[in-house]
Amino acid sequence: MRKRTSLFNEKGLWTEVEKPDLNNFRQETAAQYTRRVLRQGGRAKKSLGQNFLIDDRIIERIVEEGIPEGNFPLIEIGPGPGGLTRVLFRRVKHLWAVELDGEKVALLQKEFAGQPITILHADALKIRLSDLWGREKGWLVGNLPYYITNPLLMHFVEQKDSLLGMTVMVQKEVAERMRAKPGGKDYGILSIALQISAEVEKLFDVPPSAFWPQPKVTSAVMKLKIRPYPGFTADRQLFFQVVRAAFAKRRKNLLNSLSLGLGKPKEDILKALKTAGINPELRAENVGILEYQQIVEALNFPG
Repeated sequence: MRKRTSLFNEKGLWTEVEKPDLNNFRQETAAQYTRRVLRQGGRAKKSLGQNFLIDDRIIERIVEEGIPEGNFPLIEIGPGPGGLTRVLFRRVKHLWAVELDGEKVALLQKEFAGQPITILHADALKIRLSDLWGREKGWLVGNLPYYITNPLLMHFVEQKDSLLGMTVMVQKEVAERMRAKPGGKDYGILSIALQISAEVEKLFDVPPSAFWPQPKVTSAVMKLKIRPYPGFTADRQLFFQVVRAAFAKRRKNLLNSLSLGLGKPKEDILKALKTAGINPELRAENVGILEYQQIVEALNFPG
């Protein structure tokens, strides 16, 4: 077995290594691949939150543990130079790769010319999955930029009818919020928004050393299987109107936060909470999904 040599030193500079046999991608490590591609004209851009995955073991685990077998379309968000892309496209019928950085788009187009990959130079927040694969259901995978992780997760979970699931790498503290349950400080709007649409599972942590350049935080790989939340039947727009109002003033109790957030008299809120069987002194983080649904029903919104 070939001995692996580190390609990046602590200052992010290239170091010399043996030239790999490029006829077989498994003989070229992710670090070697990244080095070769970026030498053609590319760099990591801090403004875009770019940290490239260069650990083969992590890539293998993402693919093996995070993506189910099946003949479905796959979309990768933020492929960068393509370290994960080069493995992904070999196991699906078609891969869409969405990259905002034009420099990386040019590198990807050159590297994957003639392969079953559609490379989109686009803002992922403007992507509609149904425009890509119609009525099919696909899978999303990506090393999400930390600075827009929440908007990306919300954007795509709202397109759940076009997805079987998602496998995403996020900052570890975001991962804890994604799977948090009522009663803890991590539980919030993101937890609720994801869990009413998907089964959220943490697969494993990823150390900073798995990336170049190295981030200052630990990451985690999360797997979301799209499925309806048992018993959830609320109108989503009204439901999130209530949830956002509750969490807007986290330090206040439900009676006060809902009255302020919804612009309703405390008497009306108190009556609704009693009807729903919810203690008005509770704070937002202590209320479960179905309990919020009961509040929505008790408030008896018009229409």
